[in-house]
Amino acid sequence: MHSFNKSINYQDPSAEGYYGDFGGAYIPEMLYSNVETLKTQYLQIMQDPEFQKEFHALLKDYVGRPTPLFYAERLSKEIGTNIYLKREDLCHTGAHKINNTIGQILLAQRLGKKKIIAETGAGQHGVATATVCALKGMECVVYMGEKDIERQAPNVARMKMLGATVVPATSGSKTLKDATNEAIRAWINEPNETHYIIGSVVGPHPYPDMVARFQSVISDEMRKQLKEKTGSELPTHVVACVGGGSNAAGAFYHFLNEESVELVAVEAAGHGVHSGLSAATTQLGKPGILHGSKSILMQTPDGQVVEPHSISAGLDYPGIGPLHAFLYESKRGTFTSATDEEALKWAFHLSEIEGIIPALETAHAFAILPKMNFKPTDVVVVCLSGRGDKDLATYMQAMELKK
Repeated sequence: MHSFNKSINYQDPSAEGYYGDFGGAYIPEMLYSNVETLKTQYLQIMQDPEFQKEFHALLKDYVGRPTPLFYAERLSKEIGTNIYLKREDLCHTGAHKINNTIGQILLAQRLGKKKIIAETGAGQHGVATATVCALKGMECVVYMGEKDIERQAPNVARMKMLGATVVPATSGSKTLKDATNEAIRAWINEPNETHYIIGSVVGPHPYPDMVARFQSVISDEMRKQLKEKTGSELPTHVVACVGGGSNAAGAFYHFLNEESVELVAVEAAGHGVHSGLSAATTQLGKPGILHGSKSILMQTPDGQVVEPHSISAGLDYPGIGPLHAFLYESKRGTFTSATDEEALKWAFHLSEIEGIIPALETAHAFAILPKMNFKPTDVVVVCLSGRGDKDLATYMQAMELKK
């Protein structure tokens, strides 16, 4: 069972950006003034009524929010409880990522930046960044692992069509971690003109908090929608997949301080947690510093980062955001994992019983439903973070193998 400490405000990090022991800003000197400017101004800019007005207008008219909260009747019957799906797959560009990129591009404009850089794994954040740069007429460079460029070809095409330059990361495992390294290097080279839009709740403070706040629109809507549908704003469980963890942070945010709500985070177990090909960070990791913050990450005994593995490019990350590390350590969140095979199975199963083809990342969240001990009266919200178009090549391959 999850534990709850009334004296902790789980939403807000300390002034230095720590959630418990995790967070902070561990950055090279070249980036100090950039990060410091962000740190001193982000809340002020975000809370400005003009900013809020523009942000919410774009979320409504451009992104298509609020996204529906759908009662999944056949799935509920099968699992034996009440399951609602928060349909982030219906956002413009096909995932929750756009919530954050809209917020950050407006922030970048107000900070007088001229160029945007981003990293991407599954390509959804890259597409969402390229989209807002096109919308606002800003130069956009996206760093993406060479392996992910192959896995997610349609998203690469979309980014290029939107006018972005896609730069392959050819070091390490050629996936998300390596793309992030490249993006940070590029930022160091031109810190004054450039804003780095980080796509997850990772990186130096204030990014984890900033991204969580932009994504918190997900749980803000959930509360209102649940009230309308069930008479109560509070579900019993919120379930989301976690890599770095931005969809989970958004889905959990307005429930973090609600004792009765169990927050369930599902990591990618790859070929199995202990197979050597996994991205189940909380199970395998220990505290360390990666990409500018202290968190839990997979590492060798001498502190080298262990290459993660997941069938889903978006969960293929060796760390986890500092907020999630704190939720795990404090036991406020329940952390579990699903394998590649389970995620694939559930991608097909959800498609067949609800007519919704989910992203592979999202399919991990569904895979744990049969293993949970839900009561028939529970109200479970699953954050359906993205749609499966980008994973069709993997799905087609799986269908071929099934024959």
